[in-house]
Amino acid sequence: MECFDASPVLYYAMYVRLLVSGTAMAMRTVRLDEEAERALERLRSLTGLSISEVLKRGLAAYEQLASQEGKIKPYEIYARLDLGEGGWSIASARDAKRAVKAAVRRKHRR
Repeated sequence: MECFDASPVLYYAMYVRLLVSGTAMAMRTVRLDEEAERALERLRSLTGLSISEVLKRGLAAYEQLASQEGKIKPYEIYARLDLGEGGWSIASARDAKRAVKAAVRRKHRR
């Protein structure tokens, strides 16, 4: 009974890799749309790196970016918006109903 549906060559390659490096490398299947495929080919042409190496470096760069973005607090994002005093509000909360009625009247010119 065979539990894997792969060729003996693949098993041999994995066995040799284990013997030589002492570690196993995972194999992944990735689906790319045409735009991503073109970007990958441009990166390969520019750098001369293999597809695997381009993808590894891309993952490492994204990991670094994601770890930096994860440190940003929600208030820091809000503070960057610079909404000014009162933000986008047209009136204080106390006068909200009156302000909404006035805004609707202005919009419909009644």
